[in-house]
Amino acid sequence: MPAPIILGGAEGANITLEPSLANRHGLIAGATGTGKTVSMQVLAESFSRLGVPVFLPDIKGDLSGISRAGKAHKNIDARLAAMQIPDFTFAGNPVRLWDLTGAEGIPVRLSISDLGPQLLARLLDLNTTQESILSINFDYADDQGLLLLDLNDLTTSLNFVQQNVKELQAEYGRVSAASVAAIKRRLLLLQQENLGDFFGEPALDFGDLIAQQNGAGVINILDASTLMQSPRTYAVFLLWLMSELYEHLPEVGDPEKPVMVLFFDEAHLLFKNTPKVFVEKIEQVVRLIRSKGVGIYFISQSPGDIPDNILGQLGNRVQHALRAYTPKERKAVRVAAQSFRPNPALNTEQVIAELGVGEALVSTLEPGGIPGMVQRTLMAPPRSKIGPITQTERQQLINNDSLQAKYATALDPESAHEILQKRQAQMAERAEKETQKSKGKTSKTRRSSRQSVGEAFMKSIARSLGSGLGRKLVRGLLGSLLK
Repeated sequence: MPAPIILGGAEGANITLEPSLANRHGLIAGATGTGKTVSMQVLAESFSRLGVPVFLPDIKGDLSGISRAGKAHKNIDARLAAMQIPDFTFAGNPVRLWDLTGAEGIPVRLSISDLGPQLLARLLDLNTTQESILSINFDYADDQGLLLLDLNDLTTSLNFVQQNVKELQAEYGRVSAASVAAIKRRLLLLQQENLGDFFGEPALDFGDLIAQQNGAGVINILDASTLMQSPRTYAVFLLWLMSELYEHLPEVGDPEKPVMVLFFDEAHLLFKNTPKVFVEKIEQVVRLIRSKGVGIYFISQSPGDIPDNILGQLGNRVQHALRAYTPKERKAVRVAAQSFRPNPALNTEQVIAELGVGEALVSTLEPGGIPGMVQRTLMAPPRSKIGPITQTERQQLINNDSLQAKYATALDPESAHEILQKRQAQMAERAEKETQKSKGKTSKTRRSSRQSVGEAFMKSIARSLGSGLGRKLVRGLLGSLLK
């Protein structure tokens, strides 16, 4: 059995987390500047030493130091003296850096088809009518075997739908040209936010996040410092990752240690202005993904940021200080205190406001999955460097990564954009030839024999694809659950 993870010390004894219960999820909460990031760093490197791959977003740009060994300091020495960590040595960890823009890490891309209409609608902040039209666009592309990989593919296919409303609505339902135009305007906003490169090939293979180096789990750090300017994109990416892991990983029950651990910093963004149906599906995936051996740890200022049905599934909790100067803040303190199993020796609500930096109230699951009593804990220091590495060191990490060659160069294979443009040109040419042939005939004959460009186009597609009609491309689980 893997050794317990030492989180800190209290009253001469260590407070630990059993690896076999780490997939029961967790919460790290507390006000800004109270030590949440360091607690996340300690947990991440502890999982890595156990051989467990980790994913964590770097909101403030200061987590890259986890790749380098830390150094002795009087404050660290004082903490170590208060607890017993027999094998404590400063050490770095295997780290892989990722970035949606490609500037601060290996580029991260998703294909439009993989994302699916529901997550894409969430990203674009579409209303119900616009989302239904986006779904029609996806259904049409699937039926015609057209890959939607990047924004060009999506825009071109929307243009076709808009131009052939009458021909399409008999099979797919009513399509509002105004709503199509609204969706296209949203796509332009994505490009203006420099997120156009987020969509395309080669798309991220989630399997590349589950890796080891010399027996240690790789810590995947997603640079999210600039991504936070587009919080909806950040939230959609996390939802996609969670759903992909659930869909593709096999059932393992409760393993001796997790298969992977995800940390979701600024977790409130997952739920802010999120439709109820999305929250319900997040709750469902959080509940079920445990059996895949995946642990999810939410990081936020207050437990109140997490919906109750999800909060109830977070068995391992680290609560740093909360300040209570206003009625709203006092309510947050009460919510945090009530989320713990009471300890008769502690006034939990009072202690939360008294905690110093690096202190926390901790409750982890005991054998049998029973929540342990909350304890006031001095949190263990990290073995790795606190703070960011230099830009030179970061670039060396990126350049030396074996996956850089796989993802560095964007690909543009033939997909919906190219195919539709080619076919539109062919149909226009055929229509012109038909027009020339019809000269000299009566107007009645012309009306009966001439096809619109859209009709000829659709018939040509039907002939060329044949058995491919009706074939559906595979969507991510979260998208399929929302259908």
